[in-house]
Amino acid sequence: MIPTEQEAKALWETYQLPEKKRVHVALVAKVAVFLAKKITQLTNQPINQSLLLAAALLHDIDKNIPKLPGEQHPDAGVRILREEGMEEVAELVKTHSVHFILDPATAPNTWEQKILFLADKMVKYEIITVDKRFALWNAEHLPAKEQDVLDRAYSKVKALEREIFDIIGITPSDVVQLV
Repeated sequence: MIPTEQEAKALWETYQLPEKKRVHVALVAKVAVFLAKKITQLTNQPINQSLLLAAALLHDIDKNIPKLPGEQHPDAGVRILREEGMEEVAELVKTHSVHFILDPATAPNTWEQKILFLADKMVKYEIITVDKRFALWNAEHLPAKEQDVLDRAYSKVKALEREIFDIIGITPSDVVQLV
């Protein structure tokens, strides 16, 4: 099942998604839908926008719930979405975290995965560029293992950003202004 926007937002209440995360996911959804529409207009590529919208609104649904042993983000969210009968949404949410881009087996490869992944990296609590998002992460002085993941992921995220923005013919900074 792919939930409507209203059904997705009702799950925010059910799983007590924090207010800041609600702002984040709503902005990710705006960016994702904007990018999907542009790509579809310019390439006629079929992109499941209802699936993309639902996944964007629910990609951080696990931020305020207890994780089971061995679960990390987004594992708990994927579990929740499957329990809610949203297998397609769970499959899309599964690959949005930054470390997934490092492994060709888990890196985003469908348009929906690529757009959700990139849109998530273009939003903190406002729409920003990938460069600014990575700068914010770097300023957090993360543990060495997490910093290594960020350092290795950066060039791959930038390549994905180029792939999408070369198609739509605008800059990432333009999205900040247009969305």
